Amino acid sequence: MTPGGGSGPMKDCEYSQISTHSSSSPMESPHKKKKAAPKRKWEIFPGRNKFFCNGRIMMARQTGVFYLTLVLILVTSGLFFAFDCPYLSEKITPAIPAVGGILFFFVMGTLLRTSFSDPGVLPRATPDEAADLERQIGNTEDIANGSSSGGYRPPPRTKEVIINGQTVKLKYCFTCKIFRPPRASHCSLCDNCVERFDHHCPWVGNCVGKRNYRFFYMFILSLSFLTVFIFAFVITHIILRSQQAGFLNALKDSPASVLEAVVCFFSVWSIVGLSGFHTYLISSNQTTNEDIKGSWSNKRGKENYNPYSYGNIFTNCCAALCGPISPSLIDRRGFIQPDTPQPTAPSNGITMYGATQSQSNMAAATPLLQSEHSITSEELSLPGKTTIGAPCATLTLGQPTPPSSMPNLSSETGLTDMIPLKEEHEGHQFLTPEEAPSPPGMLPAGSPITHSHTMHVLSLASQDSLHEDSVRGLVKLSSV
Repeated sequence: MTPGGGSGPMKDCEYSQISTHSSSSPMESPHKKKKAAPKRKWEIFPGRNKFFCNGRIMMARQTGVFYLTLVLILVTSGLFFAFDCPYLSEKITPAIPAVGGILFFFVMGTLLRTSFSDPGVLPRATPDEAADLERQIGNTEDIANGSSSGGYRPPPRTKEVIINGQTVKLKYCFTCKIFRPPRASHCSLCDNCVERFDHHCPWVGNCVGKRNYRFFYMFILSLSFLTVFIFAFVITHIILRSQQAGFLNALKDSPASVLEAVVCFFSVWSIVGLSGFHTYLISSNQTTNEDIKGSWSNKRGKENYNPYSYGNIFTNCCAALCGPISPSLIDRRGFIQPDTPQPTAPSNGITMYGATQSQSNMAAATPLLQSEHSITSEELSLPGKTTIGAPCATLTLGQPTPPSSMPNLSSETGLTDMIPLKEEHEGHQFLTPEEAPSPPGMLPAGSPITHSHTMHVLSLASQDSLHEDSVRGLVKLSSV
């Protein structure tokens, strides 16, 4: 090192501060660390469903029959527009292909709306909610049976509620860990509880429930009209051609019409029959599941009736088809929130069962855990008082610190006013003004009191008792 310090070798030596806020080591480059992309909820959805377009499309896992439905509708309609509509529009009226096009687009729109939407899936209970429900059920059973045994009891399978004077049983779903709402059922193919479950339809590739039933009904109703429309005008086309060149020649001239007539003939009966059946269900405000099980059949009893029916066919149809669509409950496109570690409060050996997350957050957010504040002079009880009346709101855990807002102790008179003499209170170990110096920096330089000792307002026993009171207060707050 050069004594002059002008151009010594130590001049170029520099020190860089290491940031302690980063979780990576100092040797790692911050550019090499990549943040994990947040996942959406549909990626870890527990049911047996398939999602497309980043979770916007939701379908059942078995979609083979749905593709068959699409092929039948597209092929039959395509052949009709390509081979029959030109002849019919020329010989009869151009309105035929226009009406057929409207029906076709309506059928495809309602089919895709039914297949790609959430039918009304109910979210499964979280582990905390399931444990709390089972604990409540167990406590209810213990009270009903007059026992207080802490052993595990499986939850009951049913719970009874009264709807419009009719007793309805709610079944407990052991897969979703919830009591199903009225009219809900668990689909074994999709592995979901669906609100107002009607049935699982493989032809549309999805369950039919509360949120897509009206679109399913409009699909089968419009498909019935389209099938009848195509079948009727295909037969008309064949008849008009047979009048000009004979029946066999008409079949040879338009073989596509023969294929359309065969497909429509064998499918029109099932489609029209299904439309009529669901029209009956809507008029009586029932579901397919309830009708098959005979839930509201008179065979079960004279007093058994459908509590969901309004008693009027028009009102039932309006309730099923014209009411508002409830929002989806599963939030399949939402992001998964990372689990952040929550600070736990000391329990002094006391185990707290059933504490919810809000209670834990409340305990974690109490001022008892804020270590940056300490007791003020107003909150600290002065000597001579038998109890500590002020709450320990800003007491730090650990060893108590001296008051941060003490008055100026530059004179013996001010110190004597704050701290009594030791002879007056023999039960408390307080120092005399001569024996109790302040922390460094609080007295002027010319003060006769030296800084050789640290000032302790409370004795060690008082500090331990005060710390114990603060911990007990924390346990009480966290167990509220």
